[in-house]
Amino acid sequence: MLRTVTYILVLGVLGFGVWFFLFKDKDLFTVDEAGFQVKNTDIIDKIYLVDKKGKSIQLKRDGSEWSLNDSFKALSGMVNTLLYTLEHQEAAYPVPEQSHNSVIKVLSGTSTKVELYDANNKSIRKFYVGGQASNNMGTYMLIEGADRPYVVQIPVFKGYLTSRYSTELLDWRNRTLVSVPQENIKSVTVNYASEDTKLNSFTVTKDKAGNVDVSLPAELTINKELNKERVEDYTTFFEKLNCEGYLVDVINMDSTIATTEKRCNILITTTDGKQQSLDIYWMPINKRSKNLTTHDPETPDIYDSDRFYAVTNNYRDTAIIQRHTFDKVFRKGFEFYEAEPAQ
Repeated sequence: MLRTVTYILVLGVLGFGVWFFLFKDKDLFTVDEAGFQVKNTDIIDKIYLVDKKGKSIQLKRDGSEWSLNDSFKALSGMVNTLLYTLEHQEAAYPVPEQSHNSVIKVLSGTSTKVELYDANNKSIRKFYVGGQASNNMGTYMLIEGADRPYVVQIPVFKGYLTSRYSTELLDWRNRTLVSVPQENIKSVTVNYASEDTKLNSFTVTKDKAGNVDVSLPAELTINKELNKERVEDYTTFFEKLNCEGYLVDVINMDSTIATTEKRCNILITTTDGKQQSLDIYWMPINKRSKNLTTHDPETPDIYDSDRFYAVTNNYRDTAIIQRHTFDKVFRKGFEFYEAEPAQ
């Protein structure tokens, strides 16, 4: 009996000790010190991310989507991941005293500042995001104006959160290169560049009543009937054409494009008179090219068989596009005057 009472007293003392050292400061986990979590992310209207090198990202809610730096659409997957992080990240514990100064020094030199605002431009949170904690099981963060940095985690998640607060533009930019619904298509012109493919060029048009037509050299349509079903299908291909990624600050990229053969130009005109032009260039063969060892009959041997360069947005953007995404667009004019094969 005496032994049991002794055990209970020891456990009580240990429990009080844990409480005393962790919770003696009633302000330890207040919003001002550890408020890294935003339980209702619906109130967030603007997000600013700025790192110590001057790179910055601005995300702004635009209806059901988000804009990026007031110029582009943001990548929904990245934004949703960030909102999930803000909703679920929690301060696990304050940085131990012996590590405090070194963590503050690192945060001062390499952190990313995060600012959150509501629709009235009222500040919701401001905090700094550093690197991974020493045990690789959390991320160092500091509320602006607070005394203590914390190790912040998402419960059950093993890892750190720094990459979710990236300030790299390309991490956030939506990769939809063309987005024109079928009902907004007025015309699509595909002009092939080389002499042996110019006869494959064509223009698809759609009038206000929805009637479609395809313009071709007359000699290619003699005694042939337009396959309207194929044309209708073709006008659906421009609703969502994604690129693999954008090329920014690539050394000698302009010279590469200037010396590369153009494959074609695609000009899309919408019913409201707007136009989008894409110049498609062959990509020189490289170590990633599948046809480096296996010849592709549709691709000259000096070019990549799976990827192309696309220059668009008034020559402001150069993107990499994939053949399996754009092949349906690279049709030949005479195909619209072919009958469907017999079943």
